[in-house]
Amino acid sequence: MKNLIFNTSTKAKFFFCITIIFLGLTACSKDDGGGSDASTSKDYYFKASLDGRKIDFRVVKFQGGGNDNRFEQIVVGGYETSFPTTSGATLPPSLDFEIWNLGGNITAGTYTTPSELVMIARYAIQTKNGTLLYNTSYSDDLFTVKIEKISKEEGIKGIFSGTVRNFEGAPISVTDGSFNLPYDKLINP
Repeated sequence: MKNLIFNTSTKAKFFFCITIIFLGLTACSKDDGGGSDASTSKDYYFKASLDGRKIDFRVVKFQGGGNDNRFEQIVVGGYETSFPTTSGATLPPSLDFEIWNLGGNITAGTYTTPSELVMIARYAIQTKNGTLLYNTSYSDDLFTVKIEKISKEEGIKGIFSGTVRNFEGAPISVTDGSFNLPYDKLINP
C-alpha cells in the first residue's frame, strides 16, 4: 500500500511540475508587434506644467459612466510619481478634473469653470498633517478642458489649462496640459 501512495504522490508532483513549466513557457511570449499593453504604452499620457514645473503624471486613469451608455460623469487624473513602497510614506501630489452632466452626455467640446457649475479641477498635496487642497471651487478663476475625442472604445484626448487655489487664496497655474488615455485602464503605474 505504501508503494501505491508513493507512486500516486510522485505522479501527482510530476504532473504538477510539468503543468507549471508548460504554463510558464507558454504564458510568457515575445510581443511580435501585433499589440501593445495599454498600461505601458507611450501613446498614452497625462501631463501639464504646474507653476512652470513640467510633470508627466503617473498612475493615471480616465473613467466615467452614466445611463444608456452615455458619459454623465468623467474623471481624469494622476499622481506626480508612482506610489511609495515604504510603509507610512505619504502619497505623491495628484491632479485631476471631474465633469458632471447628469441626464446629458459629455461629448467632445470645451468645458470651463466657473461657467460649468458641475466641473472641478483639483491639485492635492499630501502631508503627514493632512491634505493641502487646491481647486477651482475657491474662486472664479478659469480652468478650461477641451475634449477632442471621448468614447469607451477610443478613450479620451484633449488639452487643459487654468488656475487652482487653496483655501487661503494661493494660486497654482496649470499650463500646457494634455491627455490621451484609454477608458478605464491604469497607465504608468
